[in-house]
Amino acid sequence: MHLADERAEAAVYRALATKRQGEEREILLALAEAEKRHENHWLQLLGEYAGQPRRASLNNRVLGFLARHFGSVFVLALAQRSEARSPYATDADATPAMAADEAIHEEVVRGLATRGRNRLSGTFRAAVFGANDGLVSNLSLVMGMAGAGLAPHLVLLAGVAGLLAGALSMGAGEYVSVRSQRELLSASRPTQVTLSAAKALDINANELVLVYRARGMSQADAEHRAAERMGQFDCDCDPSLSYQPEPRPSTKKEPEADEHETIGTALGAALSSFCFFASGAIIPVLPYLFGLTGLSAIIVAATLVGLALLATGAVVGLLSGAPPLSRGMRQLLIGFGAAAATYLLGLLFGTTSA
Repeated sequence: MHLADERAEAAVYRALATKRQGEEREILLALAEAEKRHENHWLQLLGEYAGQPRRASLNNRVLGFLARHFGSVFVLALAQRSEARSPYATDADATPAMAADEAIHEEVVRGLATRGRNRLSGTFRAAVFGANDGLVSNLSLVMGMAGAGLAPHLVLLAGVAGLLAGALSMGAGEYVSVRSQRELLSASRPTQVTLSAAKALDINANELVLVYRARGMSQADAEHRAAERMGQFDCDCDPSLSYQPEPRPSTKKEPEADEHETIGTALGAALSSFCFFASGAIIPVLPYLFGLTGLSAIIVAATLVGLALLATGAVVGLLSGAPPLSRGMRQLLIGFGAAAATYLLGLLFGTTSA
């Protein structure tokens, strides 16, 4: 089994490498070579008994399929979990070096997955929150209206109104929130005025020291950096003291990186939030759109929303490297708790009104 798993893991990294370029591709191919070394260990250990190896574990076979056909950050997150479950630490036939390799592999894959998470985290956050809010808020609205004993067409009308109002509100809110956050971060980013102004100052370095102290440096570090900027040193003697790295000249082949990519773009977050809120909010309304009424409509709506909550929670769990089932159950309990509360309130107000 170990021999088959090592071959399968190497194939996963090679498949992922075909969908990457540059440094990420080189790292993935290096991981595949490391798995090849482990494969050779098991071949030597088995000797003449190696023969045709057994099939790899189901987890590695599924991972290989996903790597060949998708190659997304979700596959890297699954590979990270797979490396974390390596049995070599307790396997007497595996060497300590192999166990250490697997631990390091987990960190390498974690680093690659983090790059992907950073690239999509802003839009993904808006999408997950939008879908979850749409599911929970509109299910709660529909359950409350149904619990109050309103006619099915009124429940449907309330659900559609909740969908439109919520989606527009979420989209507008995300746009304003992300745009404002990016503007605040940009305004807080220190400039490189000290590069041009330092040598022209006709006073001592005290004001430069204040600049660096305001950026968070200690007195000693600030004085050191100010002396460099005043030309008292011929080189940047301690680059680690720089609060902000010096800007590099950009090239056409290497576009400038977005320093706020983890936040996402305002328009991307707004569209994701709007669309996913609407897609989540439509689910509790579906039974009423297809003519169901009463308890049957409530049961079908709750079932559909429950499955969707489990799915969104599992996706978040997979992306974060956490157990998908526990994350799905957490989403389910929170959503159903809110819906149950509004249903009971609807029953109470319906009884009171009657």
